[in-house]
Amino acid sequence: MRHHKLTIRVVALAVVTLVGAGGCAFGPQADPGGTGGGLIPVGKAEQVTGANDVSLPDQRARPASTRGAPPVPSDNRRITPKPANKTRCAQGEHQREVEGYLARLGGFGPVTVDGRQSDADCAAIKKFQQRYDIRPAAGRAGPLTYDVAKRLATTDTSRCDAGSGVTFCVDLTRQTTWVMKGGTVVAGPTVTRTGMSGYATPAGTYRINFRNLKEWSDPYEVWLPYWQRFNGGIGFHETTTYLHNGSIGSHGCVNLLPADAVRWWQLGSVGSRVVLVGRRPGT
Repeated sequence: MRHHKLTIRVVALAVVTLVGAGGCAFGPQADPGGTGGGLIPVGKAEQVTGANDVSLPDQRARPASTRGAPPVPSDNRRITPKPANKTRCAQGEHQREVEGYLARLGGFGPVTVDGRQSDADCAAIKKFQQRYDIRPAAGRAGPLTYDVAKRLATTDTSRCDAGSGVTFCVDLTRQTTWVMKGGTVVAGPTVTRTGMSGYATPAGTYRINFRNLKEWSDPYEVWLPYWQRFNGGIGFHETTTYLHNGSIGSHGCVNLLPADAVRWWQLGSVGSRVVLVGRRPGT
């Protein structure tokens, strides 16, 4: 009888041992993902899942395996979070004033006159800066952008006594120029730079008397593209230096940005009227 009870205990122990072994077996049936293991040992998860020791922002950590459950689908691609809503360029100290002048001028895109930079304001200011060669054209309403915008927006084209034909007008005070035909503005206003101190460009009414696509200046040894002379050795021509360098100026000539020099050349001819009013500050 005692021998029989001992046999039963041995058999029961064997059954318990077999059942316990099944719970930790690394057989194919215990690996729903087909990786050759059921409960993945510590230190092997990176190799199987491709994950590192830091979870991605858009992922939740999950158990290496859940016995009997299908694998949970996941997207292991790194998703870059969208940046915060920021404008494309910095706000300048003259933001509101520049917005107002650009709104008055028109042609540079929509602006909101509220003193706060926006993407639309940024795009309009950049376009304005590129048009008038303001460097850098970064969309910031700084002092130079403010100065140029103010000069253009406050130019009074009616001050020019234009005739029936083509008349080139120059406001020496604001350092702006425009072209009229039959009393209507057909180009500009745009920026210019006239004679510096000691070489002031004189106000008055003149006529273009000589033109040359590329004139050589003997006294200053420099080429003057799109030359249109109207008073002695004074005329319109493309600038040979940075136009917005206010510390210098011409020797009396009316300097133009490259695109404006071409346009002025296209509109002009010998005999075209030239009217200059005011006086450049500091001359």
